[in-house]
Amino acid sequence: MDGKIKYEFSTKMWKDASSGGWFFVSLPKMISKEIREHLKWQEEGWGRMKTLAQIGEFKWDTAIWFDSKTENYLLPIKAEIRKKSSLEINKKIEITIWV
Repeated sequence: MDGKIKYEFSTKMWKDASSGGWFFVSLPKMISKEIREHLKWQEEGWGRMKTLAQIGEFKWDTAIWFDSKTENYLLPIKAEIRKKSSLEINKKIEITIWV
């Protein structure tokens, strides 16, 4: 990934309580802090930052969003990836992102 910084972490997927019910993973605090300190200039509106994500063999272009309440970046996990990777809420997931 030319010029991109790679981050690897384990986390659990969770579902937003709103009516839309989006699924997310929260990036670890230390990774969120590092990205925010060094790469904030790449953010677009509403704290959105383009990202390449990978879970297992599946890679997709996406974005992370900065949540000012938790001071973490959130990565949405779309239905296609959840199905292909058999992801479940509150189960550990190994994730790689490139920012």
